[in-house]
Amino acid sequence: MTRRRRDQRGAVTAELAMALPLLLAVTVGLVWLLSVGAAQVRTVDAARETARALARGDDTGAAVAAGEQVAPAGARVTVTTSGERVVATASAEVEGPGGLFSFLPSVTVHAQAVALAEDDP
Repeated sequence: MTRRRRDQRGAVTAELAMALPLLLAVTVGLVWLLSVGAAQVRTVDAARETARALARGDDTGAAVAAGEQVAPAGARVTVTTSGERVVATASAEVEGPGGLFSFLPSVTVHAQAVALAEDDP
């Protein structure tokens, strides 16, 4: 009976050594997905902020600057107007986690917001 126990000594350590890299990879992947989700939310906020500022009658440059402050780093905010409609589009690229995970592609997040121009009192 004691011989059987000795044969299994270190089995838990070996199993942990095999599972630890997998757990680390899953953790890094989940953190990367979280950063993509956060970038998407910030991109939506940037488009919304830009459209809202333009609908209030702010200058286009000031509205785009306000949207870019909210957006993730390196984001592009564009504006089109058609009559009373103001359409703001924001897009940003989220890089992969890098390091051992440099094979993962970057992800581009997009958002579009539409607002109606407010009437001047």
